Amino acid sequence: MSMSVLGLLRASHPEPAAAVTVVAALLARGVGHDPARITVVALTVLASQLAVGWSNDLIDADRDATVGRTDKPVTTGAVSRRALARATVPAAVATPLLALVTGPAAALCATLGLVSALLYNWPLKSTAVSVLPYAVSFGALPAFVVLALPGAPAPPVWLVAAAALLGAGAHFANVLPDLADDARTGVRGLPHRLGPAGSRAAAAGLLLAATVVLVLGPPGPPSWAGLSAVAAAVGVPAVGWYAGRTAAGAGVRQVAAFRAVLVVALIDVVLLVASGRVV
Repeated sequence: MSMSVLGLLRASHPEPAAAVTVVAALLARGVGHDPARITVVALTVLASQLAVGWSNDLIDADRDATVGRTDKPVTTGAVSRRALARATVPAAVATPLLALVTGPAAALCATLGLVSALLYNWPLKSTAVSVLPYAVSFGALPAFVVLALPGAPAPPVWLVAAAALLGAGAHFANVLPDLADDARTGVRGLPHRLGPAGSRAAAAGLLLAATVVLVLGPPGPPSWAGLSAVAAAVGVPAVGWYAGRTAAGAGVRQVAAFRAVLVVALIDVVLLVASGRVV
């Protein structure tokens, strides 16, 4: 039992799941939710992240076994496919049910984000529009958080646009370590068509664009904190890609680029919330 629980935890993609949940909670606090609603928002996002992570490992189980992905619990036998399926369904169902506590508009937006992410897992992952689900799901996140406020106010366009750009950048960074393995198993998403250099450039450009929109989008002049975020959007990914190259030379899977995206996202949200200019 303990092995299965640990396997489920590892199969949930814990790093991005935790990071996205924390970002949602911080954003919820920044837009003015009370502690109870912050908890509901965080639980909704966590349920969605778990459903997406578990379904991803379930759908990719055969491909991961083909390329010998020992970092995947289902490949090593730490968790069964049946356990992943049994965990995915209640997590997916819980997402809209939890979101309904905050209102129908917010629940619809949370469901949109979940469905879009599930469509990435299958069948859009292997198409030229593989970036679209990332943009939609990330854009839906702040829209859900704002719509969850009493009265369901319209989310700022700049906030949704920045999140969508960040999500698109995350897609290119996330796929970089798997380009060779994906090629062996027939996955041909947009990053695979652009290649490593094109994907790195796309990730860096989209991440910088997302941060600039977050800094310039709110009313009033940009703050020094905001300008610092722009600097972080340039510096952190550069460090991440250097670390990735070092890892590649040592024969270790290159995940530093995607972690850099998560770090920049956290920095952006913290500075945005601290500035008090979310909505």
